Amino acid sequence: MSITIERKSELVSKYGEGESDTGSASVQIAILTERIRNLTEHLREHRQDFATRRGLLKMIGRRGRLQNYLRARDPKQYAQLIKELELRR
Repeated sequence: MSITIERKSELVSKYGEGESDTGSASVQIAILTERIRNLTEHLREHRQDFATRRGLLKMIGRRGRLQNYLRARDPKQYAQLIKELELRR
């Protein structure tokens, strides 16, 4: 359900400003998106896993707040990020 270390480092190097930039909003959105996609696949098989569903909804809310922050701070980077991650906002 969680992402691998290799996948996380790929996302950090792609969306971050450096190799150790895990705190920027774009990197956090990319990592949360990957985790959300993994949990969505899990919930397709295990429909009654309500604890996981609650965690998924919390992650979606956190990603939404980060997207609002990034959109207010840097609209160009926000537009590019949602295009690359194929998000619907």
